[in-house]
Amino acid sequence: MSGPTELTFPLVPRRRLIGLAFGSVHSARRGTGSDVASSRPYQPGDDVDAIDWASSAKLSAARGTDEFVVRERYAEEAPRVVIVCDRRPAMELFPPGLPWLSKPTAMFEAGSMIADSAAKARGLIGYLDFATGNGDNPPFWRPPHGQADFWRVKESHLLFPEYEAPADNLDRAFMFLQPLRRALPAGTFVFVLSDFLNRPTPESWSTILEQPWEIVPVVIQDPVWEQSFPDVSSVLVPLADPDSEQIKLVRLSRREARERRVENERRTEEIISELEALGLEPVVIRTANRDEIFTSFIDWVEQRQVAVREWL
Repeated sequence: MSGPTELTFPLVPRRRLIGLAFGSVHSARRGTGSDVASSRPYQPGDDVDAIDWASSAKLSAARGTDEFVVRERYAEEAPRVVIVCDRRPAMELFPPGLPWLSKPTAMFEAGSMIADSAAKARGLIGYLDFATGNGDNPPFWRPPHGQADFWRVKESHLLFPEYEAPADNLDRAFMFLQPLRRALPAGTFVFVLSDFLNRPTPESWSTILEQPWEIVPVVIQDPVWEQSFPDVSSVLVPLADPDSEQIKLVRLSRREARERRVENERRTEEIISELEALGLEPVVIRTANRDEIFTSFIDWVEQRQVAVREWL
């Protein structure tokens, strides 16, 4: 399922990162990097290469004495990234080749791009799902640990064929992650891949948003059948029942099709508005096409960059 080339996007934090050394994302700590954090007077023992000669000359001219100004920079560190996959039965729809969005394919492509982007930033990747949880079994959890985790996430975890997670698996995922502050320090990116048709409760959102992490919802929905609904009046339409996992032939009137369209559009707007009201910037995916999924992530990056500039 993987493509011939890697498509990666920059991980843009809304707050300064505290991660591992030698990455490419700006840190909260001072160190070697490209971004200037602050300036201060020179102190014995400072690196001469850190002196801002232009500022030093201006200050010396203004005061009539030799003054030296040192630039402190933000260190560049390696981010930790966690992918949370919603594996309810409804997320198993549909197999590739049918005229509906294949959510497993879209989730794989999105997850692969996230993993590749974390690898490019020299970070670490973790993975969480309740694929075989069904309310009793513990989740599958791989904490961010080593470089070998990238291929495991792409070639094993994202391709795992089971979709038996309970309806509230995102609530369970948030509760599971909440105490893991040692494994997931401030600035950790948590990408949540789901259609969000079974939304986490307000209490669950409150729990996860209390953490100093970068929570990124990745909303995977069929643009025709979930975000809208076509005029299929007087035609037998195969509709999937997520609970029974069966396909039923249904004949809808024009009025019923219109009502479904209005309701689906209302629900989609409500989901996105709710996420934005929580201060989140969702990535909306409506296709399994790699290039179009990549464009969705680039749109997210640009939105974040604008928000960061405004904040600064």
